[in-house]
Amino acid sequence: MIDVPTERFEALVADALDEIPEELGRLMDNVVVQVREASPSGLLGLYQGVPLTEREAYGGLAMPDRITVYRRSICQRCRTEAEVVEEVRVTVVHEVAHHFGIDDHRLDELGWA
Repeated sequence: MIDVPTERFEALVADALDEIPEELGRLMDNVVVQVREASPSGLLGLYQGVPLTEREAYGGLAMPDRITVYRRSICQRCRTEAEVVEEVRVTVVHEVAHHFGIDDHRLDELGWA
């Protein structure tokens, strides 16, 4: 396990978000990304909300979606900061994909599960 300080971890999450292609980033709507210490269930990340593909069923209105990235859960799986960087990147892409309506089965097929 490596302990990446919270401020550094938050910067890694911001970097991972910056790596999302601009054309997709512009389509992200009504979503908040946050870092929390640990998931009680051991999750690395969590998407909560209404995917963009389902928003019309809500008349286009929905509460802000939330993507949470769990610092301690990721650090516990990694031995180096480079591993943390990669795990943060994969986790952010995975959770952003849920915002776009891509389910876990498809993410697994694409290698992002």
